[in-house]
Amino acid sequence: MDNIELQKAIAEFNQQKFYDCHDTLEAIWMESVEPDKTFYQGILQVAVGCYHLTNINWKGAVILLGEGIRKLREYEPEYLDINVDKLVEESYDLLLALQQIDPDSVSIFCQKLLSQELQNNLSFPIIKTITYT
Repeated sequence: MDNIELQKAIAEFNQQKFYDCHDTLEAIWMESVEPDKTFYQGILQVAVGCYHLTNINWKGAVILLGEGIRKLREYEPEYLDINVDKLVEESYDLLLALQQIDPDSVSIFCQKLLSQELQNNLSFPIIKTITYT
C-alpha cells in the first residue's frame, strides 16, 4: 500500500470530501491484505456514514458509522500512525447524537452541525479530523 494514497484519503476526510475519501480508500482497501484491509474498511465506512449524513440519510449514516466503529475498535489505540482512539470516540459521539434524534429531523441536525457557531461548541459532536499519533 502506498502511504501517499492513505495520506490523500485522510486529507480528503479532513476536508469533509467524504465521497472522494471513499473512492481513495476503496482503491487501497481492494488491494490490501489483513490486518490492514479491515482497518481501511473501517475508515471507509465512517467516511461513507458522514457522506450519508451530508445527504440527510439518517439510516445510512447510523448503519455505516456503527459498522465502521465496530471494525476500528480492533485497532485502538493507534494503527499505521493514526490516532484510532480519537476517530472512534468522535465517530461514536456522532452516532449517539444521531440515535437520540428523530430520524425525520436529521436535516435540522445537519444544519446545526454545519453551523460555524456550533462547530466551535465542543459539546456538539462532530468528527473534525483524522489525526496522526
